[in-house]
Amino acid sequence: MRVGIEVGGTFTDLLCVDGSGGVRVVKVPSVPGRPDEGVHAALRAAGLSVADIGNLVHGSTVATNAVLERSGARVAFVTTRGFRDLLQLQRQNRARIYDLAYHKPLPLVARKDCFEVTERILADGSVETPLDEREIHEELIPGLAAGHYEAVALCLLNSHANPAHERALAEVIAHRLPGPVVALSSTIAREYREYERASTAVIAAYIQPVISAYLARLERQLGERGFKGELSLIQSNGGRTSAQAMRRNPITALFSGPAAGVMGAIRQAELSGHADLITFDMGGTSTDVCLVEGGRAELVSQTEIDGLPVRMPLMDIVTVGAGCGSIVWQDDGGMLRVGPMSAGSDPGPACYGFGGDRPTVTDAHVLRGTIRPAAFLGGAMKIHPEASRQVFDAMADTLGMRPRELADAAIRLAEANIVRAIQLISTERGRDPRDYALVAFGGAGPLHAASIAEELEIGTVLVPPHAGVLSAYGLIASDYRYFVSETHRLVVARDTPDAVRGIYEGMHRKAAAHLSEVGVSADRSEILYTLEMRYVGQAFEIPVHLQPQELPDLTAEELLEGFSRAHRQVFFHSASQQKDVEIVSFRLGLTQPVQRTPVRWEPPDGRGEVAETHRILLGARGMACALSTRWALAAGKALPGPAIFEDVTSTIFVPPGWQARADEHANLILTRTS
Repeated sequence: MRVGIEVGGTFTDLLCVDGSGGVRVVKVPSVPGRPDEGVHAALRAAGLSVADIGNLVHGSTVATNAVLERSGARVAFVTTRGFRDLLQLQRQNRARIYDLAYHKPLPLVARKDCFEVTERILADGSVETPLDEREIHEELIPGLAAGHYEAVALCLLNSHANPAHERALAEVIAHRLPGPVVALSSTIAREYREYERASTAVIAAYIQPVISAYLARLERQLGERGFKGELSLIQSNGGRTSAQAMRRNPITALFSGPAAGVMGAIRQAELSGHADLITFDMGGTSTDVCLVEGGRAELVSQTEIDGLPVRMPLMDIVTVGAGCGSIVWQDDGGMLRVGPMSAGSDPGPACYGFGGDRPTVTDAHVLRGTIRPAAFLGGAMKIHPEASRQVFDAMADTLGMRPRELADAAIRLAEANIVRAIQLISTERGRDPRDYALVAFGGAGPLHAASIAEELEIGTVLVPPHAGVLSAYGLIASDYRYFVSETHRLVVARDTPDAVRGIYEGMHRKAAAHLSEVGVSADRSEILYTLEMRYVGQAFEIPVHLQPQELPDLTAEELLEGFSRAHRQVFFHSASQQKDVEIVSFRLGLTQPVQRTPVRWEPPDGRGEVAETHRILLGARGMACALSTRWALAAGKALPGPAIFEDVTSTIFVPPGWQARADEHANLILTRTS
């Protein structure tokens, strides 16, 4: 059996595929602070024998929560003399330029825990000042020992160009202080920009003991129950890696949950012939959107968590605080707002009956009629519709609206926030959303998908089977993947292609060696080459992709044309003939495909039929809509909207002017009819 278990903030999702391709799904409440308990609760609810699992792929928010909750390890930061305040100074930019009380993000390491060593490497990698061995043994080591640190992050100046000093320093610390783990910036993010590299190294050191302890506990518990299979984890780049590799570089797990959902969407949509996608994952607290071209999600080289930069290849996913648990509120001017605050899982929306006393998007759907209390989570969870009405009453009086009308307005406002997020990854990056299919999943994504697609003039919406647990499916559908990034600044000239080939050869050897060390063969691996390029003098780079077949005969003219094409797509102009172009960083990815067993998506309890009609409020008017189960439509059959399809893990809403059709791969295809 292959099992994927994804621990989210509200629910833990499990999807199991047996040897014949049969599917079993389970959704249980997560256990905040103890995510491993959610894993075992899901296994018990699914009735699985752990000893029968051959491949278990796991994704969790452990790393993310450690940073957001500031519950990671006690970390010391070591840098070149004169740069002790690097983490505090950060960058000059302000996230909120009109906020007079603005403060920069709080570093994970206090200034008293920052140490300096005498050494200096220049930008070209040459050594100006050697490491001061006496100072290290007589001052640094005693200082680290006195601090009782669990981890040490090293970021010496220009170590991306020459990591010799960082490696030598790490050896001394490991020899003299065997307790703390040591994170090297030149290993974790071998790219220039000192602050971003330092921040990434610190975050890696901060979460490594937490991840190591969590994995050790999980492996021990699984072993006690007879697990002898392979345990792997999903990374932020959408690929899986072994537990051993995750211990070495846990920072790759920071944004693993959203990446798993994108991989599940790609795998399921390609069965129906869709390779250009916008994925739309709406859960309880947030919505994640991502653009996919040719079956491959775009990667970015940097993101932020809690305001702190993280430098690593990860999927270009935009997150907004618009989930079904997002709180509906009024600002100081009396305007209606939705999110980013969320009711979460505790206390949750008012209709859950756990003490929530503020209106949420879920409560709005209950009032509007697009969520039926009797069908929520297949009837496994009791919903209190009167509580939803009560929390909307007071605000409705203030605004001079009826509660159901206010609920409908709140839903449309949440959808407007999501439309804006999709425009960020499409229109603002030179892509027309009308050229893509919208893939909706998560517990709430299929409820909003058609309305959002209509606003963006997208003609096709695809809803995968068991959409509410698609992230768990994405875990077992993902391949092994590893990325190497390095900074090498080269102004494009006639001999540049030879240098590019030489650099990529060395990076390929490193990536293949890493996969081999963690027990993954790179024999059949797919290679992805990406250059970060810019005009000389520009502050930031744009990615330029190279196909493997292009590299052997690559010319300088082709490099310039590729950059010019990418620049036009993003900025609508280029000047490659008039200005010098430089390569700043190189990225190489190796993807090792896993063997895939065909999945048999079948109705859990028979197919069912279109059962009845149901009253909902849409806009300012009530209307009757067809009410059915998710599996009621046989392949090739269609049903016009308005219609609601209910499933154990999600609800699909088909508005007027749309129709739903089931295809042979159990996807529901929603298309516009008017």
